Amino acid sequence: MPEKPEQTPGTPSGPAAEGLDAHLVVDRGAFRLDIALTAAPGDVVALLGPNGAGKTTALRALAGLTPLTDGRLRLDGTDPHLHRTPPASRPVGVVFQDYLLFPHLTALDNVAFGPRCRGAGKAAARALAAEWLERMGLAEHAGTRPRHLSGGQAQRVALARALATQPRLLLLDEPLAALDARTRLEVRAQLRRHLDAFEAVAVLVTHDPLDAMVLADRLVVVEHGLVVQEGTPADIARHPRTDYVARLVGLNLYRGRAEGHTVRLDAGPAVSTTEHLSGPAFVAFPPGAVTLYRHRPTGSSARNVWQCAVAGLETHGDQIRAELTGELPLAADLTTVAAAELDLRPGAPVWAAVKAAQTHAYPA
Repeated sequence: MPEKPEQTPGTPSGPAAEGLDAHLVVDRGAFRLDIALTAAPGDVVALLGPNGAGKTTALRALAGLTPLTDGRLRLDGTDPHLHRTPPASRPVGVVFQDYLLFPHLTALDNVAFGPRCRGAGKAAARALAAEWLERMGLAEHAGTRPRHLSGGQAQRVALARALATQPRLLLLDEPLAALDARTRLEVRAQLRRHLDAFEAVAVLVTHDPLDAMVLADRLVVVEHGLVVQEGTPADIARHPRTDYVARLVGLNLYRGRAEGHTVRLDAGPAVSTTEHLSGPAFVAFPPGAVTLYRHRPTGSSARNVWQCAVAGLETHGDQIRAELTGELPLAADLTTVAAAELDLRPGAPVWAAVKAAQTHAYPA
């Protein structure tokens, strides 16, 4: 990550803070969230998970919009009872998915609203708001109301409004979800630069793996209200530990028991690998490593060959992704030409082959 600047508009100076230390427990009848989150100042943490995993509940608990059933919330090493503090009194800034800008206020007054709520005088709040709008490249839109702003501009106004309150915790709820693909690319890069300059803790909720990989220093994967994996984007991509994470990073993932260069799967055949392991293990390989044949290959150097059937086909970028069932359920990517030559269609029998060198095994 680029080095943080010495001072940003509205950011307090002083000794280094201690960041976020939270244990969030929320009971909602059949659903229970129970996760721990820690982060140092300057960290950007992304919460990832399938729908209903508890990501938004966690974000709302941090903001004070959903009360904790149990646990703790501490910022900068002080106030272990922060979770009992009303939302408006917390040093927390929030950027919501739909931005929630006040339609009757200009961009300048939207940004000034936060400091005004924290006790700043009108002139001081507007001066701080103008400083943040200039930093966001929106100085010329200070007098513009939200309905006349583009999606990317509205997102930056919402971010400026959150940062103008000098938060020690910045929460972003799907901040790019409302943008079209072209705008999203530009705003993602801008948001990364602003997060690089943010000296406190930022927590991002997203369902988009690209947003998470680009914007966050660390990923926390939540499923069924629990943390199932956390680490850097590179670690998560290299060592997925659940089916959801494997799909997220585009890998076929299996669990079994390693014996030397072979992983005997819990449900299915053995997989040959180049790694030498012993004990519970995962083995993974990308769909692009799979080669399909209409008949069992005889001259292939692949040590892993399985009989399968096509369960479904879909376009995946500029390729065709085949979902296969049989000896080993897996996904395979191939070109449109290859799919036509193999006459792939649902129900068609095929043989799938993967070289041992294209697999990756690691301890479970």
